[in-house]
Amino acid sequence: MQGLPSFCPRPRDLRRGAVLTFAFAGVVTAAAAMGCWDGAGAAGAPGSGLTTAAAPPGEAGPGPGGAAPGTADREAVARAAAEAVAEGKSGKKAAQEVVSRSGDRWGVVYDRAEFQDFADGLDGRWTGVGLWPERRADGAIAIARVQPGGPAARAGITAGDRLVAVDDRPVTGLKTAEVVALLRGEAGTPVALRTARGGTEASRTVHREQLRADPVTVRSLPGGVTVIKVAAFTRGSGARVRDAVRAAPPGGDVLLDLLADPGGLVTEAVAAASAFLDGGLVATYDVRGEERALYADRGGDTARPLVALVDAGTMSAAELVAGALQDRGRAVAVGTRTFGKGSVQMPTQLPDGSVAELTVGTYRTPGGRSLDGTGVTPDLPAPDRAEERARTVLGGLGVGP
Repeated sequence: MQGLPSFCPRPRDLRRGAVLTFAFAGVVTAAAAMGCWDGAGAAGAPGSGLTTAAAPPGEAGPGPGGAAPGTADREAVARAAAEAVAEGKSGKKAAQEVVSRSGDRWGVVYDRAEFQDFADGLDGRWTGVGLWPERRADGAIAIARVQPGGPAARAGITAGDRLVAVDDRPVTGLKTAEVVALLRGEAGTPVALRTARGGTEASRTVHREQLRADPVTVRSLPGGVTVIKVAAFTRGSGARVRDAVRAAPPGGDVLLDLLADPGGLVTEAVAAASAFLDGGLVATYDVRGEERALYADRGGDTARPLVALVDAGTMSAAELVAGALQDRGRAVAVGTRTFGKGSVQMPTQLPDGSVAELTVGTYRTPGGRSLDGTGVTPDLPAPDRAEERARTVLGGLGVGP
């Protein structure tokens, strides 16, 4: 098994690399779940743009093995797994039972194969059916996005459908990462999906495939507007955003589309924010009471009019970008309130090789806002025709249509 990132905030992503590093998590659902530090961008690494700072006196959090309210005690989780393995039982199952009892909303346990799947997902490739599930407030699992041309799309499944069951196992109430795990598997293997649309249920069997997603796409609109769509912050996406900004027409506007972006690697999110900032704070976060900070690289484009499109599917590392650009006065946010995933998870390898990812802290925007449970509130609410409204805003900010 490859090395673990030192911290992950989620649903969930574990990435490859021998260096243990910090990670925020987004959900890359059926595609993959993401949100980790890349090994090259570990906190404090030269040129990473990441720094750390000690917490103020008297604000230290729980000790290395302790647990704050709503989190699982990692020592208790590891102990349960070790005892189960010694008795010839499943360490993953025993660990998950402890996590479930703890009230840790984002805590989850992965086996070796799931870990590898998530690591692959950070490179933008995975084996699955090409759909992105998200859990609603009532526990229902909605399909947020479907990959064009993928197995789910060919079977007639569309965004907005509700996922009822996978291989006859009901998924309502499950965590997003657990649903993702059910959808994954070897290429060519069948999986039975039961979905609902408008009160009518339908069942179909599709076959898993090796899939790949382009995390950043660029298109041009009349009036010199460049639309940069970030599907997920997988490896290399930050540089793609920067290159797209540099290639945009001189004096043209930029619309940064973060709709249904489940998050990804935090280092990539910081790199993307850096494309629009000239240094300065992107976010702060705490890990067991120790406060740390993320800073943008210098040299970004600070002159172009910029609008960020957001919605309820904008999560984790994507919320970090939107919140930073909004707080720094660099972008106007248009759309609907984002998901509200602002907690930090830390992965721990268990005796049987499985990995427990447990909540250890939260992160905040440059203005000190915690987005956990609240999300980013758009400057201009636009529940529909968001892109049209964004273009109107751009027209008032600068050279727009």
